[in-house]
Amino acid sequence: MNSDNPTKQISFNLVAICVFGITISSLVTPLLNISSTVPILAIFAIVVGTTIDGFLLKSTVATLILDAIASTNPAYRQRIIQHEAGHFLVAHLLGIPITGYTLSAWESVRTGYSAQGGVVFAPPPTDISSQLLQQYCTVWMAGIAAEKLMYDRSEGGSEDRQKLRGVLLLTGKQQQEIVHQENLAALQAKTLIQTHWEAYQTLVIAMEKRTTVADCCDQIDLLKV
Repeated sequence: MNSDNPTKQISFNLVAICVFGITISSLVTPLLNISSTVPILAIFAIVVGTTIDGFLLKSTVATLILDAIASTNPAYRQRIIQHEAGHFLVAHLLGIPITGYTLSAWESVRTGYSAQGGVVFAPPPTDISSQLLQQYCTVWMAGIAAEKLMYDRSEGGSEDRQKLRGVLLLTGKQQQEIVHQENLAALQAKTLIQTHWEAYQTLVIAMEKRTTVADCCDQIDLLKV
């Protein structure tokens, strides 16, 4: 996920694949007695649909489709839970209120959140202190930290990094300062997860069962070091 909008980029890639497939099919349609306008109409419909989805619906449809396909893989589903549990645990440990969480695009849309989903916590205030800002940075990096602890590398988290960097840019930070603060947040998140490893593992199981936010927080509190 390297673009400004990863799902939008994937949507465009899907269009390219579909157009290629339809172009090939256009060579076959004469053999099947199908009108040559059918591939053209199909291409037009795909391009228009993807454009509307990407720019007006924020790639919601593409996200739902791609997430549904990826979710058939148990390893993918487990990685999502591990990632979001990292966000949840660190946010709770740092006292940042959590209002909800979802583990799939469909859950997010159904519950009224953005299609990307994840852990939803209280946004930082406009007059945020430097200490609280660092805590939010730590929460944003916690999903990446959790994945690296479990799998030695992170596949998700590009949007978390973008959010962190965007907020720090708004505060007037220079690039070097942003990199330093991001690395510090990643280290702090990793340390918190490692220190509360039993609570993290328990939280993963609880979230997999779609346990309520309140009950998840209670389980963390019972196991806090």
